[in-house]
Amino acid sequence: MSAKIMYAYKHRQTWLYRRNYPKHLQPVLGQALKQSLRTGDARIAKARVTEANGTYDRIVAEAEQKLTTKEGSRSLSVGTTPFRRIRLAGQTLIKDLAGEYLDQRSRQLRPGTFKAVRFSIGLFASAYGSRMVADLDRQDGAEFLRQIQRLCPNVAKSASAKGLGLVALVKLSASSPTRIGAQTQKRIWKQVCHFLDWTVTTGNAEHNELGVLSVEAKPEVQSYSVLTDDEVSALLRAEEPILRPMFRLCLLSGLRSGEACGLMADDFVTKGNLGTFIRVRPNQLRQLKSKAAEREVPLHDRLLPMLNRLPSEGALFRSINADRVTKRFTRLRAKLALDRPGVVFHSTRKWFITQCERTGVPEHFTASLVGHQSARSENKLTYGLYSAGISDEQKRRIIDQIQLPGGCSQ
Repeated sequence: MSAKIMYAYKHRQTWLYRRNYPKHLQPVLGQALKQSLRTGDARIAKARVTEANGTYDRIVAEAEQKLTTKEGSRSLSVGTTPFRRIRLAGQTLIKDLAGEYLDQRSRQLRPGTFKAVRFSIGLFASAYGSRMVADLDRQDGAEFLRQIQRLCPNVAKSASAKGLGLVALVKLSASSPTRIGAQTQKRIWKQVCHFLDWTVTTGNAEHNELGVLSVEAKPEVQSYSVLTDDEVSALLRAEEPILRPMFRLCLLSGLRSGEACGLMADDFVTKGNLGTFIRVRPNQLRQLKSKAAEREVPLHDRLLPMLNRLPSEGALFRSINADRVTKRFTRLRAKLALDRPGVVFHSTRKWFITQCERTGVPEHFTASLVGHQSARSENKLTYGLYSAGISDEQKRRIIDQIQLPGGCSQ
């Protein structure tokens, strides 16, 4: 149960501050002072509430003073109030709206997701930032779609590309033979359209003419490859002390890399003679991909010695995160010459699912273990809504059947 803090409440693992202004000041200040405390820790939130209360008191004091010394209080402008001057729809520069939109989204999204949104909106603002939103037409949207088709996949990762706009990135991409896929183009365009819809919702534009446009290219899904037993053996024998425990954990449990990196010591629970289980749940280190990802997975007996060597409190893997796992795996893959297309760290999860299938585990049983949306019935109704899921005993039997390739059991 969450702690109680006056003027604050917890929403999706983050504490938010809200305190109503006095009623006689609300016409000019708005209803309340609202802001994110940017933490999920109750103790830190309590300290930041004290700071927010100081800001609140200052705003109210300034407002009271100006009301008593000045007539025409409707033009009142105090501190960091949410009051905005009236402006004509469509007459605001896109770069100003983009800044306001990104500021709002930064408080709503996870860092990784926001990074993608910031990149997409940054591309659009770099091309049309000096234009008013009312001046945009379908030709602008079509030109933007043509330009992003000419970007190469890794252009934004280059140090020389830092701070560059769309036109400069297109020029930088000219020397590369590859271009971003249709799926990436669709994601960029979807985020731009969401931004333009937001300008309509907030009254900054009358309508979004670009919303009727779409990426014409069809996405080609490039699925990850399943690791072979020889590749699993090579990875487990490699001189990689940081990744080795992650390999064993994900191969024998089906966890995603982010789920494994975010494990805490108290995420493990013992259930009598069924042994130890991993509770995959949101925490201060990471959120989950979906509601279905929240689950309990039996810990394979082969992982118990490794667990005993890890910290007994706090985060288990304190020096690594999903991004670092991906980069280290890329270097290791090159070192071991595992250049088969589609071999990524996520392939460990595919190997686990493949072992489940080959040992005769029903698909909906495996879905419960790996945190996929249930595929237990065609309309997802009978089992999806009415069943409590498979038992712990069934989960344990499935996990015990999974065995690493010969010579990798230790």
